[in-house]
Amino acid sequence: METNDAAEILTATDELLRTVITSNDLQPDDIVSAFFTVTNDLDAAFPARAAEMYGWNIVALLHATEIPVPGSLPRCIRLLVHAYTLRTRAEIKHCYLRRATVLRPDRA
Repeated sequence: METNDAAEILTATDELLRTVITSNDLQPDDIVSAFFTVTNDLDAAFPARAAEMYGWNIVALLHATEIPVPGSLPRCIRLLVHAYTLRTRAEIKHCYLRRATVLRPDRA
């Protein structure tokens, strides 16, 4: 993400949501809850708003701010989804997009 802009935060979050859902073949009823974290330089919008716009209106959603460790990746949104699935842990696809690929190059 290049700037702390509400539209950009919502667009990036929507991209992440769709990638996680598609990559793991999840259906709306599979989603139990989602936990979003953002770096402290992103405060123009709540990422969960994108999830609500996506249709997650009855999903429990929570936000937190990342620990501001010196040298950490700036302008980063992370998502932890709790979902019902028959996939094994090894079959779950963890998604790293855009500049976040540096966090886990083995999974990007």
